[in-house]
Amino acid sequence: MHENEIKLKAIAALTALRADVGEGLASELLAEVTPGHFLVPAGADPEEVGGAVLDQLSEPLSALVNGFIAAFAAVAYAYDETGAEPGTDAILQELALRLAREDGQQSP
Repeated sequence: MHENEIKLKAIAALTALRADVGEGLASELLAEVTPGHFLVPAGADPEEVGGAVLDQLSEPLSALVNGFIAAFAAVAYAYDETGAEPGTDAILQELALRLAREDGQQSP
């Protein structure tokens, strides 16, 4: 699967989630972009097997993340162009603070 195809799948997943299609879509998306099998060197030790698998996963997962980033950037730019308040930066900052508070509450 090519990088742009994977990016398109990420954008489609975001669109479907916004349309309330279902949360299982993210799992399906990961299954579609993850290789169905991995090639590893014959006689490889566990570290070599892990490295080979990671190498083969990195490209599709990177494309998937880049698709989410591209989608977010386009929406954030369009939102900020409306002049709405709070702006994207303030929304992200509030989200980060909320997640940090939640993480702090879950720590022993």
